[in-house]
Amino acid sequence: MKFLILIYGNPESREVWNGMSEEQQKEAMVGYAGLSEALTASGELIVSHSLDDPSGTKQVLVRDGNVMTTDGPFAEVKEQLAGFYLVECDSMERAIEIVPQIPETEFSLVEVRPIRDLSHLT
Repeated sequence: MKFLILIYGNPESREVWNGMSEEQQKEAMVGYAGLSEALTASGELIVSHSLDDPSGTKQVLVRDGNVMTTDGPFAEVKEQLAGFYLVECDSMERAIEIVPQIPETEFSLVEVRPIRDLSHLT
């Protein structure tokens, strides 16, 4: 089964990150690298990325064949997607076991969502 582990940030979690010393930030990045290496070694990691600041976002709408864009995130929520891991593992329980290994979980929200298999429709 495939699961998307979504890491959300908000202004407060960004402040926590920005308030860390460069050494603390490097230590957190070592944690991310270690998690990626462990998931690669177990064969569970498909891909992982950190996303840039939400202010660089473009929202794209297509209505009646017209493409319209707006700058920045448009969601009426505090939390914005900050990064993700796409993993393939045996169960939701295993995917949840991965979450505490993500360095930012102490000050972020993490969501684990199953990937829907639509291969039977092609």
